[in-house]
Amino acid sequence: MSRRIAAFIRHADYQQLANTPSALQPFALNQDGIEQAQLCAVQLKKVINQNNWHLDSAIDSSSLLRAWQTANIVSELYDDLFDEPPHITCFEALAERSVGSAANLTTKQIEQIIEDDPRFDSLPKKWKSDSNFKLPFMGAESLLGAGERVAQHLIKQMSALAESSDTQVKLFFGHGAAFRHAAYKLGILEFDEIAQLSMYHASPIYLEYLPNGEWQHIAGVWKVRSQHSEYTD
Repeated sequence: MSRRIAAFIRHADYQQLANTPSALQPFALNQDGIEQAQLCAVQLKKVINQNNWHLDSAIDSSSLLRAWQTANIVSELYDDLFDEPPHITCFEALAERSVGSAANLTTKQIEQIIEDDPRFDSLPKKWKSDSNFKLPFMGAESLLGAGERVAQHLIKQMSALAESSDTQVKLFFGHGAAFRHAAYKLGILEFDEIAQLSMYHASPIYLEYLPNGEWQHIAGVWKVRSQHSEYTD
């Protein structure tokens, strides 16, 4: 019986601005990130060959450079894994939670803007990691909102995979918090687990899309988050 598997792959490490919500930062991978992406390709090849799975040639990536660059390194290193030459399509639907018009401002700057605006109450202490909280800026969304957006993209793309007698694996390159919240929306994680878990850079989590529309986690390891850390992508 054919199986459809989605591989969640968080982008590799990149040149991130300090103390700045990382959602829409436009920067490239750093050297550690390049090496992580190369190792991801090796790990992916091992799992694919061990299980006799087949990789779908259409790769989905977030539109942000760090995700696309991770996808590009993986696809170029092992293009022989694909039945056809791989190609990457970028989707804003796979981006991390947007902070809207506050994009790429520091946490301190965002909090000061809120304090200076008489229309708004002070931000809650852990606003960055509150799954339900949305900044009062144009274009901002909550973490759960981002997770719903990613989940709907996954359902649409996995539903559209062609029928095959082989197990088909489709690669999705994106961001940790949005993927975890999508996993909650898909019934993979409990709500409390969103805060307890993270994702390793460039290390796939494999989720099977079942014929009845449900999902199950079949391979890959979630990263256990330290008690005092906050979400990053």
